Amino acid sequence: MEVLRRSSVFAAEVMEVFDRSPTDKELVSQAKALCRDYINSRLVQAGVSWSKPEYNAPVPGGKLAEVSTILLRLGDELEYIRPNVYRNIARQLNISLHSETVVSDAFLAVAAQIFTAGITWGKVVSLYAVAAGLAVDCVRHAQPAMVHTIVDCLGEFVRKTLVTWLKRRGGWADITKCVVNTDPSLRSHWLVAAVCSFGHFLKAIFFILLPER
Repeated sequence: MEVLRRSSVFAAEVMEVFDRSPTDKELVSQAKALCRDYINSRLVQAGVSWSKPEYNAPVPGGKLAEVSTILLRLGDELEYIRPNVYRNIARQLNISLHSETVVSDAFLAVAAQIFTAGITWGKVVSLYAVAAGLAVDCVRHAQPAMVHTIVDCLGEFVRKTLVTWLKRRGGWADITKCVVNTDPSLRSHWLVAAVCSFGHFLKAIFFILLPER
């Protein structure tokens, strides 16, 4: 009950910041809340049993819930284009899921590669898809505690790399503009770009993570 109470208080605090310009800390908190919701959605889709109460609670209502809905919708489109790209992430990277350091280093390396050539909403969606795919792998391999690690790593990456970009756009709500134009060819353009870049950085990360010879 205490965990759920704290979660409700946190949810209220996260919602309040949409009424003003968010701080760096608030943008990171929102990023992690969105990550938890995205991961939970993918765990449900994968039919994976998940019993952590702090992760079962949905993102609070209002603007953050709208952002989460759109993020998931764009993620669905991205993953539909290449159904196998965002699955079995650990196997594609050839990493063990038993080490927090290995999982953290792998995720942060992938994240850095995604944004090497700049920041776009398509790449942000790709980042969340990678986080969720890796989280599903962790739970399936009896390493549910690693989900906390992935969420924290995403939050840290947002703090170091994406916060300034997000602030220039007024925060996470800017992603809602991605679905204003209903022309599917325009949406698929940036989604395909995100998928193509993911294919390239997967190869790059594989070699980065190889043990030194």
